[in-house]
Amino acid sequence: MEQFECNFYQTDYSFEDVAQGRSTTGASSQYDQNKTRKQEYLHSGMMSSSLDQPGYICEEPSYAASEPPYGPSYIFQPTDNFEDEPPLLEELGINFNHIWQKTLTVLNPWKPADGSIMNETDLTGPLMFCFALGSTLLLAGKIHFGYMYTMSIFGCLGIHALLNLMSFTGVSHGCVASVLGYCLLPMVILSCFAIILSLQGIAGTILAVAIIVWCSFSASKIFISTLAMEGQQLLVAYPCALFYGLFALLTVF
Repeated sequence: MEQFECNFYQTDYSFEDVAQGRSTTGASSQYDQNKTRKQEYLHSGMMSSSLDQPGYICEEPSYAASEPPYGPSYIFQPTDNFEDEPPLLEELGINFNHIWQKTLTVLNPWKPADGSIMNETDLTGPLMFCFALGSTLLLAGKIHFGYMYTMSIFGCLGIHALLNLMSFTGVSHGCVASVLGYCLLPMVILSCFAIILSLQGIAGTILAVAIIVWCSFSASKIFISTLAMEGQQLLVAYPCALFYGLFALLTVF
């Protein structure tokens, strides 16, 4: 009887130990598989979030029938061809060829204006000419940056409203600011004379009037060619002359 109990307890102990070992081994292997699949899922999710850009194509591979998908697994292929991309200045709207053509159109009042180029809202040239005018006035001992900005803003708004009333097509604020800014170039020439000469005499007055006529004639020529306002150049030149007359007063006095 004692031998039977010993064999019974030994067999029971051995059976439980083996069963426990098998169950522990199976649970640990199942845990390792789940952990590995979870890491693969997290890794694929991080890759998809970091590479989810317009320049990538997302391809989902086919899974085997015996291996169900436990998470999205994607293949990303870059498709951007950087050699075919336009230059950075062109993307920003800065075209030096157009800037040079507009500058030549202003410097030569009798040169025909290209309406397609002048209709662009290019503010690079106007900002350069405004800065040049302010710098030359500063060299002449006149600090008028605040007056320049204020007159430019209100002048552009006034001429924009006037042109929209006179034309059938209409014009944008950017186009008006661009044309008026480019035609400010002759005023920069007048401010350069003010550095070395005094313009408060008869000669200075005549030179200032000639510069005002130059600026207003160039601006009106560009406006009528852009907006197809034939026969209305004098009507457009008058408010432009008033606008540039304010800058001439700042330069002379």
